[in-house]
Amino acid sequence: MQCLTALANQTQSLSKIIIVDNASTDGTLQELHQSGLLENPCMQLLSLAQNTGGAGGFSAGMQYAFEQGADYVWMMDDDAMPYLTALEELMKYATPQHIYASLAIQDQQISWEMTVKNGDIWRATHNPADILAEMEVYSLPFLGFMIHREIVEKIGLPDTSFFIAADDTEYCLRAKQAGFKLYLTGQSLIEHPKAQHQEYKILGKKINYVSLPPWKRYYDTRNRIFIAKKYFGFKLYSQTIPSILFRLCISMLVEKNKYLQLKAYYLGLYDGLTAQSGKRHEHRGLI
Repeated sequence: MQCLTALANQTQSLSKIIIVDNASTDGTLQELHQSGLLENPCMQLLSLAQNTGGAGGFSAGMQYAFEQGADYVWMMDDDAMPYLTALEELMKYATPQHIYASLAIQDQQISWEMTVKNGDIWRATHNPADILAEMEVYSLPFLGFMIHREIVEKIGLPDTSFFIAADDTEYCLRAKQAGFKLYLTGQSLIEHPKAQHQEYKILGKKINYVSLPPWKRYYDTRNRIFIAKKYFGFKLYSQTIPSILFRLCISMLVEKNKYLQLKAYYLGLYDGLTAQSGKRHEHRGLI
């Protein structure tokens, strides 16, 4: 509700605010109707018949927005809190030629590590002060993510078969493969919970480890395989699978439900290598 209020009060008004209800069962619809927000003519509710995950929700929302005549779509999760000037600052730089995004922060840190380009050098940072007014980045999350209809007409919609996890990573790789660049705009700010992760190094490579419940671990593992098979060639075997096995070792040390974690890794690897896509965690007995 705070996210929707912040969107409605942007200094640069949105033509429409589309709320994608992904077959929720948590009282979202009741809360929306009781709040009176839906009485705002720019608010539109798009209710999906079944839970299609984050990937399906973003894809459906993007498709609906462009069908309604949008030139740009600005996407974010329900736990995002855009500053009131976020859209205004973003639109100072956005063009139909590339993809742009707001900067997600919490407690004076970037909400997750960003890999930025300084000259010809790429480097990772958590410091918002490192982000210029406009800065090329390696990848962007679907949080404050802005894209023009002309780009979507060329590269398509987000891949719904991912269900959840890494769908934004795949979309950015697809866009870059088509010749588009990704830019972060440092003055367009969104408050968002910071990702909690630990950093490990193995053979000179840095690996970020995030604690996940088994059902999310399954998608994280499977979708890494999907991406590597599509974009990275032999690195699937030399980097992606070894990094997954390294994360598995960490999970066996730090996670509580080791059996379900092990099951999630195994099934994620198996389904990734055998191209078993879509929503599968319930069928696989993962919670």
